[in-house]
This record gives sequence, structure tokens and C-alpha cells, in this order.
Amino acid sequence: GLCAAQKRTRAVLVCLDDHLWRIIDKDIFITALFRPQRGYQNGDLVHHRVDRADLATREFDGQTRAASRAPWASIGPAPIRIVGEAVIKNDTRFTSGSTCHVTAYLPDSATLQKASRIGFLADMIEWNEQHLVLRDALRKFIETEIAPNIEELEHGDTPPYDVLRKMYKTFGIGDMGVQRFERQMAREKEDRAARERGEEPKAREKREVSFEQGLDSAAMQLLPIIELCRYCPGMVTAMGVSVGLTAGAIRAKGTIEQKERFVPELLTFEKVGAWAITEPGSGSDAFGSMQSTAKRDGDGYVLNGSKTFITNGPYADTLVFICKLDEGNDPKERKILNFILDKGMDGLEQSKPLRKMGMHSSPTGQLFLDDVRVGRDRLIGETEGSGTGRAGAKATFNTERVGVAAMALGVVERCLELCIEYSKTRVQFGQPIGQFQLIQNKLAEMEVARMNLQQLVFSQIERAALGKPSSMAEASACKLYAARAAMNVALEAVQLYGGNGYMAEFHVEQLCRDAKVLQIYAGTDEIQISQIARSLLAA
Repeated sequence: GLCAAQKRTRAVLVCLDDHLWRIIDKDIFITALFRPQRGYQNGDLVHHRVDRADLATREFDGQTRAASRAPWASIGPAPIRIVGEAVIKNDTRFTSGSTCHVTAYLPDSATLQKASRIGFLADMIEWNEQHLVLRDALRKFIETEIAPNIEELEHGDTPPYDVLRKMYKTFGIGDMGVQRFERQMAREKEDRAARERGEEPKAREKREVSFEQGLDSAAMQLLPIIELCRYCPGMVTAMGVSVGLTAGAIRAKGTIEQKERFVPELLTFEKVGAWAITEPGSGSDAFGSMQSTAKRDGDGYVLNGSKTFITNGPYADTLVFICKLDEGNDPKERKILNFILDKGMDGLEQSKPLRKMGMHSSPTGQLFLDDVRVGRDRLIGETEGSGTGRAGAKATFNTERVGVAAMALGVVERCLELCIEYSKTRVQFGQPIGQFQLIQNKLAEMEVARMNLQQLVFSQIERAALGKPSSMAEASACKLYAARAAMNVALEAVQLYGGNGYMAEFHVEQLCRDAKVLQIYAGTDEIQISQIARSLLAA
């Protein structure tokens, strides 16, 4: 059962089970979880003696972490030994031998469900009620606004941006993004003002929202990706590059003025963004083979070069252009710089959409820069500091790679649904094909892939809630598995459908074409393997 405790100290602990303690908030309440024991009732007092002599402390993330050697707690006649770690805040009122009076109570099922949902009792294993409500609403919107127009979005001349704007407005996605952005700006301005006064910026908790709020926020960002990918993965690519990569690159390394100038309209989809790194001669070797350049010109720069395979390139209003600073030195030694460009700048040409295998609802194009002049205010961060441009681009790659898991989950879920229905209704040799073991094997393997991808997504949500982003190797591993799983399932879906699966009127044909690019963009499978292996060998 759960036990709530109150003590006159600012140390706040949460015991996830009888082996682990962690801090959750700055408050006077201590919440402890004990395994159910016979012999105690609602209202029983538990005296938990805390003795500093029994604590071995060490610094961890700016907090004092105390490894508890032998604290005891008793509930009724049954003593419980709490073994594990306790995280405490330094407090002058917390003294050796102080006693914590705990009131025990038996929770009802609703309390247990809430505790499980916010992570006190278990890791995230399913969507909560709030997530499911949003998922169902998104699914209804997509089936009403997008599914009937798939043909025009995929093969017509209709860009995806208007319907994406409608989705953002309907669900308040842009407004939520702007609210988070404004909080970020307020913190950054406060820190800058402190530095201008010669003071150290105020120390803050890594996570300024509760774990529950963090889970919900991350889930709300991934659910639209999953649901859109069930019907139209290309729209997710268009959305993700504009809101995630373009706005994200400026938010990560830009000045406060640059962020306030360019980011809000990207977050609300009032403007479309493009992130331009790939060139005709530089694919996987994006930095080494890069030919695009920036040369200093008085207080500004002159940009030249070309980019290809640029998502949103034909229609983008705001573009992040990545190039090398040409100082007459060896190209291999040149700094990487990122610039913010506007549609219509003199010397900037944006091509018409390119024809490609899949992702037709995601416009892809080329960019050509011929002596495009920009001021220093267009250089992200307004500094040529060594490594900042390259680090910013790599961080953006990480974001893109991690996002592939949610995309793959949407593709796999839809393929599996379609295959289950087809296996029940398609009759061959006098029986539904789902009765044949080879078909059952395909369905079973699709379900295994779906379960694995869902756990990857849940893990990402937890990481976001805890403020622990994936390393580059972890992001690569995530993308490698997710992309392969989506492609394998989509191919098997086409095979299960037989000749029908090869026809455009059956949705699995489109999903199969769309899934292939997941193994190519943001780094090919081969690049992901190399990244993972280098990380393992360097450990």
C-alpha cells in the first residue's frame, strides 16, 4: 500500500518500491511506498528513524545523494528494512536522530492507477486515459480531413501545410509549443540580465515540471506523429522538419533575438521551415564533402552553394542553411556555420518539388545560392565559435533519428490492422488465408515489431519526462531498429496481400514506399551501424 508522511523538513523523498528512493518536489510531504504487510491498518503510525551516521553521502547532479545503510521502518508488528538509496536536500533542520512520523493508509484502486500512471509504481507500459482521448480525437480528425484526400496529397499539387495548420489549430499544438517557448525565453532573459549585472545565473532544477507533466507533454508531441503515419507518413516529415529541425536548430544555438524573431511562427506553422545540409556530392559524408561556403564580406557574409533532397525546400519561408566558412584554408579544416535565410532573398532559388519513390505528401526540393548576402544577425548564435555549427547540426540529427521510432510505430500499426482484416476476409482454397500458418507467422512477427516499437516510444517519453535525452549511439540504435522494422513489416504486408498489395488502391502499397526512406534519411542504416559500433569500441 501507499504511505504518506509529513515532516518539518524540506527533504522530500519518494520510495518507488522497497529498494529505491528519489526526490520528486520541494515540499514538506514525503511519500513512501511499502510492500503490503500483515498486521497494520489505516491510520497506523510508522516511526521511521533517520540517522545521519548511517548515511554515506556523495554529490550527484548537484544534489546530495545518500546511500542508506540500515534504516528501518515498522508498520504494526511487521518490521520492514528499506534497502537502497535516498536522495535528500541539505537542510539545517534535518539532524542526526530525527524521527519521521508516517501515517499509513490503504489506497483505493484509483490512487493506485494514478500512482502507476505517473511512474511511482511502474515504468510506462501503456497510454493513459488522457493520451487515449487525444489519440482518438486525432484519429477522427485524420480519418475525416486527411484520409479522404490522400490521393490529392500524394499525387496531386496540394501541399500538406494547410491541413497541418488546421490540425495545429484544432488541437492547440502550436499554442502549447509557443507557451513552452515563452517560458524558455523568460528563463534565458533572466539569466542574461544576471550576467550583465556580474552575477551568476540562478540555479534551477533540471526538470521544472513534474514527472507526470513531463510524460503528458512528451506523449502529446509523439501521438500526432504516430497517428499521421498510419495514413500519411510524408506529412510527418514535412511537419517534423519545419517544427522540429528548423525551429529546433534556432532554439538550440540561436541568440535570444534570433529565437524571438524566427521561432514562434515556425511553432504555429504560420511559416514553413527547411533544414538544408545535404548536397549533390555529400550524402552520408555531410561535413567532409560539403562544398557550400560562406565568405566574410564586411560585417556580413556572402553565401554560395547548392543543396538537394531538402524537405519543404520548394515552399519554405525560413531556411537553415549549413555551410563551411571559407577563409582560404583547407576545406577539411573549415568551420561549420549555420545561417537563417528567408524565402525570396536575392540569389536564393528554390526548385519545384522533386519526383521520388515515396513520401509524396512531403515536398522535397533543391536550393541554389548565388552570392546571397546576409548580415551577422543571420548567423545562428552570431558567433563563429569553434564547433558550435557542427555540434548544432549533430544535435539536430539526434532529434531526427529518435523521431523515427514514432513514425515506424504508426506505419507498423496500420499495416498490421490492414493485414489482420485482409487475413479474415480473403478466402483461398476454401478458407480465410488467416488459417494458414505461414500467414499467421507473418502476423505474429508484425505484432512483435509493433510491441518493440511501442516500448521504444514509451522509453523516449520517459526520457523526455526525466530530462535525459538519448546519446548519439542510442539515437542511432533506435533509428536502425525502427526503420528496419517498419520496412520489414511493410514488405510483408505487401506479400500477404499478394497481387493486391502491389496495386495503388490498397494502402499497404503506399506505406511500403513511404517506409523505405526511414532507412535512408537522417543517416543511412550503414551510418547508424558505424555510429553504434564506434561508441561500443570507444567505451
